[in-house]
Amino acid sequence: MGAQGCHCHYRVVERTQLSIFPSLPGFTVKGKPNMSVTLETLNHMPEAQFVSQLEGLYEHSPWIVRDIAAQRPFASPDALIDTAQAHVHRADARAQLDLICAHPELGDRQLARLTPASQAEQRGAGLAEDQERLERLRALNEAYRRRHGFPFVIAVAGLTPETILAMIEKRLPRDSDTEITESLMQIGHIARHRLTAMLET
Repeated sequence: MGAQGCHCHYRVVERTQLSIFPSLPGFTVKGKPNMSVTLETLNHMPEAQFVSQLEGLYEHSPWIVRDIAAQRPFASPDALIDTAQAHVHRADARAQLDLICAHPELGDRQLARLTPASQAEQRGAGLAEDQERLERLRALNEAYRRRHGFPFVIAVAGLTPETILAMIEKRLPRDSDTEITESLMQIGHIARHRLTAMLET
C-alpha cells in the first residue's frame, strides 16, 4: 500500500473541552467536574454517549469508536483498544491514511489548534523546552512529510525529546508502506494511553 499525499484538517479546540482527559497534564478546567469513567459504565451507556465519551481516543476519527460500539461489552481496556485497532487494520487504505494525517506534527507552531489530548502529550514530552532541539524536530518533520506524504506519528508518553529525535531519524529513510504500518501501531499506543488516563482506577 503506497503512500499518497494527504492534508491534515484541524479544528479549533474550545477551552471547555479540556476536561475530557482529566488525568493527563493540563486536562482539568477550574470548576468543571471530573469526567473519568469506569469500563463498566462505558460498556452500558447509550451508544451515542459511548462515542462522545471516547471520540478523543483517535485523533479526529470518531468513526473508529462508533463502529466498535456494538461489540460491547469489553472485558478490559486492552480488549477495547485491541478491537479498535483490529477495525483500523481492516479499514481501507484511504481511511488508514486519513487517520494518520489527522495527527498533528510534533512541535506544531499552533498548539492551541490541537485536540486537548495532543496538547497535553506534546507539553508532557518537553519538546518546546529547547529552541535548537525544537527547530531540529521541525526540520525532520518536514523531511519526513516530503518523503512519505504524511506526518511522523509516535506515542510520546514516557519518551525523552532525545529519544523522539532519534526515532524520527531512524524511521525517516524507511519505505512508506513500512511507515504506514508503524504509524498505525503508534496510533494504537496513543489510544491505549488516552483510555488509561480517562478510566477510573
